Amino acid sequence: MTDPKPAHLNAANRQDFVLIFDVTNGNPNGDPDAGNLPRVDPETGLGIVTDVALKRKVRNYVDALKGGEERYKIYVQQGAILNNQHQRAYAALGKDPKEKKQADIQEAKKWMCANFFDIRTFGAVMSTEVNAGQVRGPVQLTFARSVDPILGLDAAITRVALTKPDPKQAADDETARSGTMGRKAYIPYGLYVAHGFYVPAFAGDTGFDDADLEVLWQALVNMWDLDRSASRGLTACRALYVFSHSSPLGNAPAHKLFDRVKVSRSADVSAPRQWADYAVTVEDTDLPQGVTLTRVTE
Repeated sequence: MTDPKPAHLNAANRQDFVLIFDVTNGNPNGDPDAGNLPRVDPETGLGIVTDVALKRKVRNYVDALKGGEERYKIYVQQGAILNNQHQRAYAALGKDPKEKKQADIQEAKKWMCANFFDIRTFGAVMSTEVNAGQVRGPVQLTFARSVDPILGLDAAITRVALTKPDPKQAADDETARSGTMGRKAYIPYGLYVAHGFYVPAFAGDTGFDDADLEVLWQALVNMWDLDRSASRGLTACRALYVFSHSSPLGNAPAHKLFDRVKVSRSADVSAPRQWADYAVTVEDTDLPQGVTLTRVTE
């Protein structure tokens, strides 16, 4: 007799999860409206990483892991022309998008869901010039917020190699006389907490299944190692806790389950600079009936 399916890998039931990650000497999510400085809540000073930034990392990881497989293509890619992706669906189905038949649009939507992981997961609005409908995804993420206020810094940097010579230099002088100045935004340290939800009621429309759920957990844990850059600093997933319900609609409110995961700074630490400066406690006893807690990593 085979072992029963792990609760957190059952796409038939609701899943609520807590993602904890940290950043050391890096910029986890720059704000283009603020000179790419780290995003911050102006009232509290807490750092913010948007859900869009987190989804981008998930997409990149899945693309690297399984992008060569038909079911795991990525729809939202940098530089991609989305109407061209919709056209692929109509071409595969032998349909003409110019006819704008509702039956054809529904078939195109199903094809897109079947072939693109991020549409199946997060949903997409595809009702553009080449109409492939729109779908609401079963997985949603909140903004991540830092546990403590972050200290946004802006370091001066110089570049010694120039793109073109100084106009005052002689034509045959190929050596740069001086470098150019630049800025690099970062925070010394920040511990962030994000929350997420999987609602199976929406999975039926997209075809999201058990295998997709397993890939999602894998991405949330490992995507940070693929997202390395000089500006990111050292980022890492510190914990992923999944509250699995025994029914599609759930057995307890998500916010009450999230309240069971508490992150606190050590009393003797005034300026946290590492993961060890914090403690995470999880109330895993007396869980609501029908709810199971899985520590995917911690």
